[in-house]
Amino acid sequence: MAHTLEQRTYTVTGMTCDHCVLSVTEEVSEVAGVSQVEVDLASGRLTVAGEGFSDDDVAAAVDEAGYEVAS
Repeated sequence: MAHTLEQRTYTVTGMTCDHCVLSVTEEVSEVAGVSQVEVDLASGRLTVAGEGFSDDDVAAAVDEAGYEVAS
């Protein structure tokens, strides 16, 4: 049975450097159900792909990394 990956995009505020990108990528990668994380520093865009992950879990992981998901 094939599973469809969900892809969602978030805007993260407060990132200023590659270290920020790495922190967010590492934290969000640990969220259950997340299989792919892409962070674009210039736009602040966070793209997450996977199945069964929640917006709240992603926001909590971003918060854990020290940044914020813009609502």
